[in-house]
Amino acid sequence: MLSKSYEDELFRRLYLLGSEETDGLIDEFCMRCHAPIGVYLKEIPPADGSKLSDIAKRGISCDFCHTVSGYKKIGNGNFELSPGMIKRGPFEDSNSPGHKTAYSELHTKSEFCGICHNLYHPTNNIPLELTYTEWKESPYAEEGIPCQDCHMRQNPGIPATGITKRPDYPGIAGAGGGKRPHLYTHYFVGANTIPQIQIDETYRQLAIERLRAAATLEIIRPTNPTPDTENTIKINITNAGAGHYLPTGLTELRQMWLYVKITDSSGKTIYESGALDNEENIDKTSTIYQSIFADKNGNPTEKVWKIESLISDNRIPPKKSATEEHSFNIPATATLPLNVETVLKYRSAPQHLVDELFGKGKVTPLVVDMVTEKSQIK
Repeated sequence: MLSKSYEDELFRRLYLLGSEETDGLIDEFCMRCHAPIGVYLKEIPPADGSKLSDIAKRGISCDFCHTVSGYKKIGNGNFELSPGMIKRGPFEDSNSPGHKTAYSELHTKSEFCGICHNLYHPTNNIPLELTYTEWKESPYAEEGIPCQDCHMRQNPGIPATGITKRPDYPGIAGAGGGKRPHLYTHYFVGANTIPQIQIDETYRQLAIERLRAAATLEIIRPTNPTPDTENTIKINITNAGAGHYLPTGLTELRQMWLYVKITDSSGKTIYESGALDNEENIDKTSTIYQSIFADKNGNPTEKVWKIESLISDNRIPPKKSATEEHSFNIPATATLPLNVETVLKYRSAPQHLVDELFGKGKVTPLVVDMVTEKSQIK
């Protein structure tokens, strides 16, 4: 997925819009993590990529990561590069006939990921993305579980989250090499499902598998449901599998919400929340788990370059829970038992923003059902 950091069409369109609206202020800022070789070679600006070399367009390529030799500080792509024939990695005894090798302790630590996965506004320093900090303050960091231990152990069918197995993969890293007890996988999958218009289905499925192994739901039913009165169910949403907040990243875009539907035994719907309308907008009765930022006038904005303050952040920290209460009336004509269905849903961007960038109705963000829980009220 890192190889798509420049090609991701959602990012590119949003980036070009931001470049236009800021007169190029964000050009290098964004590309330090999306096309770092291009920034290093001074091929950015311009934002349109007309000067980018082919190697720069490969985004976060193998050679880029394995020539990172340090960082000035965590965040905003403040990496230090040492291009050349020395390639750095996590093995102390590696040897290659094609280039020199060097052991890098940094490549074994979450700080390596934090170089880009903490993001601060370039002019006012407001935190925009704190995935590394979220991990650093989590039980996973206390237990010594780095980013690599989840995001570099995933294989098809093995999402490798905090609630699944994270197996070793013994093997040989290169021709002529000895067998090692574990070789890290390099899918680098997160929750990005928007570029389905350009990526191989394998990677989209890996993202879905990871999302479906991130959270759990628990339904707490009313004990004595009474017709023609207000009844309440509670749903606990637990971030059981992610070593950072749910969701994480640029969470003014990413949306996670709970869908709730209650029907009687005949199938008649008596309550519903969190459905999408005809224009793919989320029901306003639903709580969306995300960060909400404001522009200089105090109005909510999803455009990073306009952010001046944080309005709210209701995302769920690692191994913590959020509880929703849903009140509903049971009609006298309803027949018991009542069937309760809850689904935690996720998409990488809201439909209205995608419409603005691609054209109305051109692209529909994939909605992933992360976890489903059902129960009955008798």
